[in-house]
Amino acid sequence: MESLLSSFRLVGAPLSCEPYGHGHINRTFLVVTDAPRRYILQQINTRVFSDPAGLMENISAVTAYLSARTRDPRGCLRLVPTAEGGSWLRAPDGGCWRVYDFVEDSVCLQQPETEEDFYQSAVAFGGFQHMLADFPAGTLHETIPNFHNTPDRYRLFRAALASDRCGRAASVEKEIAFVLMREEQAGALQRMRESGELPLRVTHNDTKLNNVLLDAATHRPLCVIDLDTVMPGLAAYDFGDSIRFGAATAAEDERDLSRVSMSLTRFAAFTRGFLGACPGLTPRERETLPLGAYTMTLECGMRFLTDYLDGDRYFAVAREGHNLDRARTQLALVADMERKREAMAAAVRACEAGE
Repeated sequence: MESLLSSFRLVGAPLSCEPYGHGHINRTFLVVTDAPRRYILQQINTRVFSDPAGLMENISAVTAYLSARTRDPRGCLRLVPTAEGGSWLRAPDGGCWRVYDFVEDSVCLQQPETEEDFYQSAVAFGGFQHMLADFPAGTLHETIPNFHNTPDRYRLFRAALASDRCGRAASVEKEIAFVLMREEQAGALQRMRESGELPLRVTHNDTKLNNVLLDAATHRPLCVIDLDTVMPGLAAYDFGDSIRFGAATAAEDERDLSRVSMSLTRFAAFTRGFLGACPGLTPRERETLPLGAYTMTLECGMRFLTDYLDGDRYFAVAREGHNLDRARTQLALVADMERKREAMAAAVRACEAGE
């Protein structure tokens, strides 16, 4: 680690380097120097992100763009250059590493402590999209190709169903039928993207509350973190993934499906925050926000079910049937969204009207 850290332009000599945070993809460490200064050191998971150069081009471009438009130094992530002026380093053993300035006096919540916390995450993600509205989204690399191409997700689902490598399909016929019955509706956003009906934007694609840093004193949003999945996409992707995760009334792997629903109160709160911070969305984009919540939830449930059929090869599991539990939870949430479709649309219209 000492040799690795000497390759970055840190202020002061490193005193410690300890594992940090709750991330499941990259390896993250907190570095403290004698200046004193603190930094975040990360090893990029190249099994998930096979093009680290393209990924870091994205992050360098987006953070530089945001930095030029943010007064608060805590308002965006800031990369620490290597000794040679690069944004990342490939170590002799092949590992790919980067360093960020530590965002001081901030907190990262795993779950909202209050409804206000969820609202503030909406302000953060809406503001992120608004600040990048004029960034040329088409210049960004797809760090995970076809990540939210829902028709392609259906292709992978059908392949897993056809192979049925673990002989599990017969036990989940109800869940399979649920997914297949909704294929036409699930592909609507992708068709609108391909036709140009919806504008291409810079999207984060992992809009959970724990990817927002809040001011430790005020709980107001400071910046959005975990930029590895920043790619070209649709506003509905980021809005929808936040609703899928944050407006659910139960954990992602809850076994008691009677506890699973989508909170309209949280949906309305997030919508107010997101649209308030991102006023430049087109009327058609605003109209498709509920569809984004529906599609992202269905897509996620299908991905869990695909992995269950395929032998739990992608998502880490903690127990037998864990991915099936996750799939059932997401599909129950989809069913509840179908019942609340008009109420969701009404909440968006109310925000547009300033109510």
